[in-house]
Amino acid sequence: MVGELNDRVAVVTGGASGIGEACARLFAERGARVVVADLNAERAELVAGEIGGTAYAVDVVSPEAQEELARKVEAEVGPTEIAVTSAGVGQRPQPPEELRITTYDRMIEIDLKGTYLTCLAFGRRMALRGRGAIVTIASITGMRSTPLHSYGPAKAAVISLTEGLAAEWGRSGVRVNSISPGYTLTPLLQSAIDQGLRDPTLLEENSALGRMVAPAEIARAAAFLVSDEAEAITGINLPVDCGWLTAGSWATYGGLRPKRGN
Repeated sequence: MVGELNDRVAVVTGGASGIGEACARLFAERGARVVVADLNAERAELVAGEIGGTAYAVDVVSPEAQEELARKVEAEVGPTEIAVTSAGVGQRPQPPEELRITTYDRMIEIDLKGTYLTCLAFGRRMALRGRGAIVTIASITGMRSTPLHSYGPAKAAVISLTEGLAAEWGRSGVRVNSISPGYTLTPLLQSAIDQGLRDPTLLEENSALGRMVAPAEIARAAAFLVSDEAEAITGINLPVDCGWLTAGSWATYGGLRPKRGN
């Protein structure tokens, strides 16, 4: 089977919901022994129980907690060959004059520092063993100008971090790639829509495919990148965005063209 993960130990931070949960479920379907790591221990236990995985509570911004997680996984589940850094928080659009520095710091701490600490805890062990694959979760907002003045820069930094780690550990057999999701219908985004903070029509219309991304579609991209099918791929950033990146410039030409045919 293409993308078979062959009993490999896969750790997914933020694995209790959204993109992380979708990755955990798909990896389990493809034969991985999945570790669901999340700050929400109860929800992590639920997801892990449903997929036959193992749950651990972790605060990704704590170096000590990340190291303890890596040690526990190695001792109780096995050597980690796959890691996905999906733990993160979002930001609502607002001008910088209204952006609290505490919000700014929280984005950097969780979305960037948390990603780095996960990569460090698991990647250095992979490098010593000579094998492993890491997928970081960045964002299309790290690739374009947006009114997300803390989240966007944090995700841009994740892309840069990914490239550096890919070069750092490449000769040691560790591949590191990032995925930049487009507007993905996670519980977090659905909550923003329900509160009237985001307009789903705008999110759908401003993409080439005319829709939002499903979490499972991000998971399939991640499963490919950590599989042997992608063994020559490292240091890339893969947008999975229904064509949001490619659609924006069409506004100056009257917008995207309507559907042809029936």
